Amino acid sequence: METSRVQPLGPDLEHTHPRPVHWVATAAAVAAVIAGGSFFQPSDAKATTSTGVSAPRTGSLPAAEAPDPRAADYPMDCGRARPDVIDRGSADLDGDGRPETVAVVRCRTAFGTPPSGVYALSQPAGAGAAPRVVATFVDPKEGMSIRDFAVRGKLVSATLLGYSSAKVPRCCPDLARKVNWRWRDGKFVLKALPVPGSV
Repeated sequence: METSRVQPLGPDLEHTHPRPVHWVATAAAVAAVIAGGSFFQPSDAKATTSTGVSAPRTGSLPAAEAPDPRAADYPMDCGRARPDVIDRGSADLDGDGRPETVAVVRCRTAFGTPPSGVYALSQPAGAGAAPRVVATFVDPKEGMSIRDFAVRGKLVSATLLGYSSAKVPRCCPDLARKVNWRWRDGKFVLKALPVPGSV
């Protein structure tokens, strides 16, 4: 199967043919994700390597365990229920000798596809505390779903699924864009991969 072309998701309907305006909307959403990351983090969370939580792994110190995404408190509202962790990956993303966890979460629902959030977690601030959310990669308020999520080495990658208009059923996103995140200069940097077939 050829992977260098974007194929619309779902039936061949007029509104499912991606046009430049669709990708402008996707680019705007991705830009909002980048900007939103700083607004939706807890005020005490910093995506840096100098948190002072614990010393980097050296000599006889035990290896730190990756943060448990099921124990984290995410900045999203699911009513009385906790968000479901639908995917996760762990690695030492910032090179400080301690693993971080990136989790894909969404609210539980009996029907439809609720939007997902993607969050980076670091070690708890103390014994018995929840892992800290230190970066928001995708905010659920952007209305996107996640596919092909992976953590490989120091790279986090995913495909963002979105909608070209409010008329598209929420079950059936018709836009897709591959993105990745990498730690650089003290923060996670998002890179949107070129749209296949674009110049």
